[in-house]
Amino acid sequence: MEQIFQHFRKEEQSFIEQVGGWIRETEDRYAPKLTDFLDPREQFIVQAIAGQNEEIVTHSYSKFEDVERKRMLISPSYFVPTDQDFSVTMFEISYPSKFVTLEHPDVLGTLMSLGLDRSKFGDIRVDGERIELAVVSEVADFVRLNITSIGKSKVQVQELTEEHLFLLNTETWVEESHTVSSMRLDTIIASLFNISRQKASTFIHGGKVKVNWVVRDQPAFELHESDLISIRGFGRIRLGMIEGRTKKDKIRLQVGRMEPKS
Repeated sequence: MEQIFQHFRKEEQSFIEQVGGWIRETEDRYAPKLTDFLDPREQFIVQAIAGQNEEIVTHSYSKFEDVERKRMLISPSYFVPTDQDFSVTMFEISYPSKFVTLEHPDVLGTLMSLGLDRSKFGDIRVDGERIELAVVSEVADFVRLNITSIGKSKVQVQELTEEHLFLLNTETWVEESHTVSSMRLDTIIASLFNISRQKASTFIHGGKVKVNWVVRDQPAFELHESDLISIRGFGRIRLGMIEGRTKKDKIRLQVGRMEPKS
């Protein structure tokens, strides 16, 4: 395990140990282990660790297309999962849209106020009058019974069927190639958004930058593959593969930039 830790951040060690436990459980029971919803960085860690064992494979799933958060199955290589094995329940939230407008933070805040961990629900899609979200089926009844209002608006929660045409993502990832001098947070932001490192540092110190949904206020914070960076007022970028170095020792980096679909 110590050899694995050196490739990840110290703060990720507890999750890595948890993943190791999931894999051992799969090996001992010869049965799949279902996770809660994982963010892209957590999915990357699961795949990286499970990939060291030829007899273990991972599967991921979501009923939405182009999602960030997915449930994963860690299973013996011979196991072929069905959609039902992932135990995802889809809900639609109806509200009087003529009189009030609800947005993603409103829905997220209501779910968190119920005492649910963020891992118990996946992506939330909001499109004008429609709100759809994914939850782990284990808490579906709790969510249905306890969400009666969001903000000051009364709402109704209804489970969606498999045949429902789920909301599509209105944004898409545009892949780009960049060369950067280092993987420091301020360097990456300055390079990808074409601003000075001083201005990038100002954003970081001002609490406007999140890495994997956590505010980071240190310009020297070291980034890794699969990290998701969001900058208030600038949007989001996702780090892909590091493809080596140039002759001038700069890092070749694949990057995804979130943009509205045309």
